Amino acid sequence: MALDRLRLPREMKIGEMVTGFFVPGLAVWLRGPRLWARAALAGSAALILFFIIWLGYPAANLAFGLLISLHVTGFVYYCNPLMAGERFRSRLAFTGLTLMAIGLLLYMPARNFIQGHWLTPLRMNGQVVVVQRIFQTRNIQRGNWVAYALHDEQQGEAHNGGAVWVRAGMGLGPVLAVAGDQLKFLTNSFSVNGILHTNLPHMPGSGELTMPENHWFIWPNLDISGHGNVSESSISSTLLNMASVNETQFFGKPFHRWFWRKQILP
Repeated sequence: MALDRLRLPREMKIGEMVTGFFVPGLAVWLRGPRLWARAALAGSAALILFFIIWLGYPAANLAFGLLISLHVTGFVYYCNPLMAGERFRSRLAFTGLTLMAIGLLLYMPARNFIQGHWLTPLRMNGQVVVVQRIFQTRNIQRGNWVAYALHDEQQGEAHNGGAVWVRAGMGLGPVLAVAGDQLKFLTNSFSVNGILHTNLPHMPGSGELTMPENHWFIWPNLDISGHGNVSESSISSTLLNMASVNETQFFGKPFHRWFWRKQILP
């Protein structure tokens, strides 16, 4: 076997190299001394926690980079007996390859998986909102906040070439009505199953709507810029069409609080 032909110094073992490669700080523990090892493990744990707390902020990226550096430094330190007799250029190349291997094979895939399947930070109106991706859509109720996908589209054709354009992105807002609910729009208010609420910006002043199956009513909160001669009715019609959100557009459910930070204002 290939492993039988490996010639490692007596101070090194294949099993220790593997565990030290995958666990930050552990390589220092295996090499010693214990004081440095405790500092490396504590530092790694602190950086991981800091990264999670400030997910989505520049400080989290800084902690992520420091964690990789600490991990690589510890692993190279463990491999010191292997590289002790090598030239500086070779040691530098080994460190660079280790950095690429740990960063590209371990940390980047782990971060992409976590943010793609578990926790995703979204920047909305200058604020970072952490969204939990693992949530059953059937458990969404009125009043729950939901992050959902918006798609590029053009609605209507106004005179003088005006039209309403919607750019793709993410929407975030409370669910005002669920499947089967009856909505009625009035001049200064709207009702859900007969319960009146204050009108939101650009809501229509008349009309009724019954929410279809597998849909939520979420009134869009968008930045609107005016170009051309677009009527208020065209804007209201576009937003009303967008407000019917299919469950397939569901992206995640924001945490009400992320550690001590309140994310969503009721």
